[in-house]
Amino acid sequence: MRRIAIVGAGQAGLQLALGLRERGYDVTVVAARTPQEVRAGRVLSTQLMYGPALALERRAGLNLWDQQTPPIDGVVISPVDPPGARMPERAVGARLDAPAQSVDQRVKTARWLELFEERGGRVEYRPVAAEELSELASGYELTLLATGHGPLGEVFGRDERHSPYERPQRVLACVYVHGVRPDPELPPSFLRMSAFPGAGEFFVLPALTGSGPCVILLWEGNPGGPFDCWQNVSGPGATLERSWELLRSYAPWEYELCAHAEPTDPGAALTGSLTPVVRHPVAEVAPGSYVLGMADAVVLNDPITGQGSNNAARCADRYLASILERGERPFDRAWMHETFAGWWEHARHTTAFTNMVLDAARPRHFEHVMAAAARHPALAHRYVNGFADPADYQDWLMDADRAEACLAAVAGRSVPQP
Repeated sequence: MRRIAIVGAGQAGLQLALGLRERGYDVTVVAARTPQEVRAGRVLSTQLMYGPALALERRAGLNLWDQQTPPIDGVVISPVDPPGARMPERAVGARLDAPAQSVDQRVKTARWLELFEERGGRVEYRPVAAEELSELASGYELTLLATGHGPLGEVFGRDERHSPYERPQRVLACVYVHGVRPDPELPPSFLRMSAFPGAGEFFVLPALTGSGPCVILLWEGNPGGPFDCWQNVSGPGATLERSWELLRSYAPWEYELCAHAEPTDPGAALTGSLTPVVRHPVAEVAPGSYVLGMADAVVLNDPITGQGSNNAARCADRYLASILERGERPFDRAWMHETFAGWWEHARHTTAFTNMVLDAARPRHFEHVMAAAARHPALAHRYVNGFADPADYQDWLMDADRAEACLAAVAGRSVPQP
């Protein structure tokens, strides 16, 4: 029985650990907190999983919350310019081909940890420092690092080719609440995003937390702008109060819908920032001893496009297949690079798309596509459903010439020939 260690107990690490245990592998997960501590702690993310990633969970029998989780049936993106002025004629919205979901990571990972132990997996509840990885790796045939928090993720070198940013592109704040009313002009199951040029974005998405269905309010603020205002805010009550202040000025219709909201629990808020980065996937932690990175540990995207949990689920699925295919052969450095490359074939598209959306100087063809999508439902449908698999954007959105050809087809005109 092959012995494998996974450091990190999030979406990617636990999905992989449970898949390996089901197939008889001897797996140890190193987790910083117990299930009880996770449930009682602060929210971890604003996770959003689209249909293809949810299908991977269902195939693995890990879809434990399908009946309780409110479906997200569509997405609408509404420009607000100037502040306080709704512009419905420029909104881009469509139904998703398969509903999305958002399950509080505290709920999910705590239960998955328990499930892993129930199925015979071992969990060591302790933090791991970067200097401990060499000793840990020496006791296993394969060691994977599935958390990139703090210095631990820095054991993997930065890949400059795919990391255009050296600092955070958004200041983030979220709060989980009960009591948000649906927008009467939209289906109640739609995720809605308001975009404020020069300031940032505001999201409202249905979710499930420990106390039942809820709504997540997420702010993505441009550094130095009016939404960069969370430094002196602590706790969910203060986060919600600051959200109300911003909404009164920038989106009063959203304020009316959120005016009677209440935080779901004492840990229902999270503020901070992250620098999007792609790291090299393999680190040598001792001479001839390597660890393999996965998910956010090596490909960290800003949450503006909701790709984190989807990347993690796809990474766990691809790594599981690669481990099974390896049989009894050694998990050497070359195999590690090949395994990452198999997942990167998907993750490179999510990274390129997310970076394009983040960039204040977006290419002109992107803005042309968004303007056309507001007028053409078929184009809006294709754009919105691309979030579920950004690889589709490569064929028409990421390249100026292909975008022009797509717009010409939508408008029923010929494409100019060079």
